[in-house]
Amino acid sequence: MSADPVFRKGSASAPDGYFRWEAAGLAWLADAPGGVPVVEVVEVGQDHLDLRRLSFVNPDPAMAEEFGARLARTHDAGAPAFGSAPPGWSGDGFLGPATELLPLPLRPVETWGEFWAEQRILAMLPLGRDRGLWHRYDVAVFEAVARRLARGEFDDGSVPARIHGDLWSGNIAWTGDGAVLIDPAAHGGHRETDLAMLALFGCPHWDFVVGGYLGQHRLDAQWPQRVALHQLHPLMVHAVLFGGDYAHRAVELARRYR
Repeated sequence: MSADPVFRKGSASAPDGYFRWEAAGLAWLADAPGGVPVVEVVEVGQDHLDLRRLSFVNPDPAMAEEFGARLARTHDAGAPAFGSAPPGWSGDGFLGPATELLPLPLRPVETWGEFWAEQRILAMLPLGRDRGLWHRYDVAVFEAVARRLARGEFDDGSVPARIHGDLWSGNIAWTGDGAVLIDPAAHGGHRETDLAMLALFGCPHWDFVVGGYLGQHRLDAQWPQRVALHQLHPLMVHAVLFGGDYAHRAVELARRYR
């Protein structure tokens, strides 16, 4: 008897529209010419998302290099603005596990610095402060970084990219046909954000992923110096959701850019 070809992702406690949000992101990513394939959506319900079941394999360097090149093409497909939502979705999105989803602000703006400052760093601060993660001196560090971001000091002239938005290695399904994206928080953002998150939590054959990416789309020479800045928001999110050492690590990263 064959396995069920459909995997149901469901939650009765998920916010209204959550599964439509995820489906909209998958469709948008799938529409990128030559980009990374995404898991097929079979059905979208109020409290569930039915996806085509995947079979997994261990990735090898060639698969990782191909994934990097395809990720660059996904990003190259672009977005209308920093903070723009996938077509078919309006308003804020969601980020985090289904058991404790956090709001993901999505308000289109022209520059990445303004977007990262207002909708990522400053938007996360109250959530962490209210949970006792960051105190007055910590908040001042984050706010100093946000001011520099908003002034455009870290903008590199990149146009808005079509990003996955939650690209840790667990959201890459390695199959016999190569990498497949799952569980996105897709929006218009900076291409380096996806790369920075992969680096933060580890990715199989990382050097080959980067090589494939750079072979398709060159980044400027300063991009390694911005990696930690792009990792700041994911660390803040993990601090709010999981506690532990994430709060301290986020402050330490922020101090590099204040």
